[in-house]
Parts: sequence; C-alpha cells; structure tokens
Amino acid sequence: MTQGKRILRFNKVFFGHGEKKPILDEVDFSVRQGSKITLMGQNGAGKSTIFHLITKDLKPDEGVINLGEGVTVAMAKQVISRDSFSLTMREFFQSCFKEKVYDIDPKIDKVLEIVNLVAGKDKIIKSFSGGQQARLLLASAIIQDPDLLLLDEPTNNLDKEGIAHLTKFLINYNKTCVVISHDADFLNAFTDGVLYLNLFTRKIEQYVGNYFDLLEEITARMKRENRKNAQLMKRIQENKEKSNYFAHKGGQMRLLAKKLRKKAAEMEEEKVNVRREDKTIRPFIIPSQQGLSGEILNISSLSVVKNQKIVKRKVNISLRKGDRLFLAGSNGIGKTTLLESLVSEKTNDSKVSSGVRVGYYRQDFSTLNLNDTVYQSLNSVAEDLSEHELRSIAAGFLITKDLVYTKIGSLSEGQKGLVSFARIVIQKPGLLVLDEPTNHINFRHLPVIASTLNQYKGVMVLVSHMSEFVQQIRIDTTLDLNK
Repeated sequence: MTQGKRILRFNKVFFGHGEKKPILDEVDFSVRQGSKITLMGQNGAGKSTIFHLITKDLKPDEGVINLGEGVTVAMAKQVISRDSFSLTMREFFQSCFKEKVYDIDPKIDKVLEIVNLVAGKDKIIKSFSGGQQARLLLASAIIQDPDLLLLDEPTNNLDKEGIAHLTKFLINYNKTCVVISHDADFLNAFTDGVLYLNLFTRKIEQYVGNYFDLLEEITARMKRENRKNAQLMKRIQENKEKSNYFAHKGGQMRLLAKKLRKKAAEMEEEKVNVRREDKTIRPFIIPSQQGLSGEILNISSLSVVKNQKIVKRKVNISLRKGDRLFLAGSNGIGKTTLLESLVSEKTNDSKVSSGVRVGYYRQDFSTLNLNDTVYQSLNSVAEDLSEHELRSIAAGFLITKDLVYTKIGSLSEGQKGLVSFARIVIQKPGLLVLDEPTNHINFRHLPVIASTLNQYKGVMVLVSHMSEFVQQIRIDTTLDLNK
C-alpha cells in the first residue's frame, strides 16, 4: 500500500444495529493517504455499513473510528434515493453540499466530463437510465472533491465504455479511495490493498495487493490449516488407539493410557478452525409456466435514444418457448424502457400472448415493496405454498430464518437481488425478463445463476453489461440497439 500518513483508523469497532448477531465485531483496520483499497465480502456482510460508519451516518456501539483532522469524505451510493427522483440534475448536485453553491454549473460540467455523461441540467433524475444514474452517483461524490472517496458498487449498470472510463479515472486519481465491488477485473486494474469482511468472524482481514493476491493467500492459508489438522488427527488417533490398548492392562499401563488420553485431548485443542469461505447460493431451477405454445412474445418496433432524441426503429422479433433474446446497447439508449413496455403492455410495438406469466427482475428493485418483510414479499406471489416451503426457498438464497421476517428495505442491495430471484422461482413464469441481474450480486453466485438460466425452458429476454456472465448463457438472438 502507498506509504502516506494514516487518515482513517477503526479501533475495536463493534456494531449491531439492533440485530441478534453483530454485523461488526471488534473490527480493526487502517487506511493510508493516497491508497486505493477494495472492500470485499459476502452480500449482507456489512460492507455498506462500514461506509456509513465512516461518513458518520451511523455510530459504532463500541470502539473508536478516527478520521484524520480536516479529512473530508464523500460517498457514491449504490442507488439514487427514490426521494431524489423528482429533482433536476442541477438540484441533485446542489443537494450534495450542506451550503448552497451559487456557481455550481461549471462544477457540474467538469464532473460530467469526468464520468462521460452528456445531459441537460434541467433533466429530471427519474428520466435517466440505470447506467446514467450510476454515472450521476459517481459524479455526486467526485464533485465534492473529497480527501477520501468511497464508491459503493460503482460499476453496476455501467456499460463497457463507462467501466473503462471509470477505471482510467481511478488509475490517475491522486487521492485516497475505498471501493466496494464484486468485479474482480475492474478492481485489479487499480487496487493496492484489500479489506476483506469475513462473514463468519465479523472482522476485517487486511491484505496487501489486489484481489488475485488475496485469493492466493487465502488458498495457501486454508491448505496450511488443513494440513496441520490432518497431522494432528493422525497423532490423536494413534494416541487413542494406544490408550485403549494399555487401558486393558494392569498397573503402570493404565497410568500410561491416562497420559495418552490427556495428550490426545490437548492435541484436539491445538486443532485450528479452518477458515470458512463465503457461502454460495444453492443450485436452483426456475420452473416455466406449463401449457404454453406458439408465439409468446412479438416485438415489431422499438424506440431508441440517439443524440438525446427518440428515434423509432422497425424490428421483427418473434419468440417461442425456449427462445432467448439478448438486448445490447450503451447506457441510456432505451433498453430498460423497452423491457418496461414489454411487461406493462402499454404499447402496440410489442405483445405478450394472453395468459403468459411474466417474471420481471428490475435493476432498481421497484417491483419489491420495501415495507414488506421477505416472507410477505414471497407470499404475495405464491399461490399454494406453505410457510415452510417459502422459508425453504428463501434459505436456498441465503435468506435465513434471521432475515426472512426482516423488511425488504433493511436488506442490502445484493440481498434484494436474491429475494427477486426467489420470487421468480415461485412465480413459474412463461416469460422471464432480466434487467441487469448481476448487479450487486456476489461473484460466487453468478455461475449458479448462469446455470439456472441455461436450464430455463420458457422465453427469456436479458440485459446485462457483464460480458463474462453473458458468455456463460445460451443466446439465440441478439438485438443491438446501437445499430
């Protein structure tokens, strides 16, 4: 890591947030000036909580968080608050400052150039695409010119060009930055250290190097721990066998047997707890709606945004059971708008056959009622499943008994994504519409999700900017909205 002065220090920080189990347990780590650090860990482990503790939106239950004197902090959150959707872009950036900035337009122009976004300052936030909103979130932190920049999943919704632009910015960035992300290739381009939040110990492990270095070190450590335990188990077994043999003898042999049993017990205590890795969601199936035949989805035309103008375009897409359509295109061109029109059926440009159930994974999770508990959310799409069956489905997505009665709004973004998949499993859709289903999801889960989508027997329409994920999925037709 860069050897600047220490500007942030967590000292034995404990945080429970009213939970039965702590989120953070005596967490210790430090960040030095000029370093570029990755914060990693399982969905729901508490990574965003650490960011909110740094910004002082939350306070630790115990321990101390020391921020260097005069050090300013700004955070780019994962999603724009729904309360901000009605703001203009100018009002949105003005809200980033505690005091009114009278000459804010030049600052906005400069930061929009950094994030490679062209838009009018009076445009309403809600009208921006998911990818454009991701750029606005990044810009909202950069415009504050902080000493410590916190980025929470900044590549979510960004297209390839947007990720390249952000990567270049971070490589050249000369201040301190901490990034939460599940995109290993992105992280490895600029990271010089990793803070790994262990889901099981609730502590931070600090590593030098990038994510690949972390994996190598963890793998070597687990091998050492397993090797030590295997050697101890062999010696323990030998001592137990000898003690059993001598226990049946008389006199001094019984004393020897007792000593051997004591030694075996001591070696049992020497065994180390082998590091446990993050859990992966269980393999799952999305059942397709039964009894469907013929054409399920037809798209005759669509609207795309070019040079900030809406252009109508004729197409001829007809999808039957088992067909998969991939929608490609840059941020803001109209992919999400097209998906919304498919689901809402408010346009004559696309038609879903009568009686077809649609499973819709929205990138902004607006299909979820944030005031519902997980159980209520799952139950709302269930027809005849018992509480036990719903809880079993939830458990497969790592929504355990501690979380199943938690409100959706209290979950991490990654956990909301897993709940969305659980709902789709319950719905048994004939048409599956997926808008950036990899956003916020732990990379360990992605192969499981890809395998599931390949087994799905209904019609699927997919939007994703994660090329490595798309390459794992069988695609029949690609519709590139840029062309």
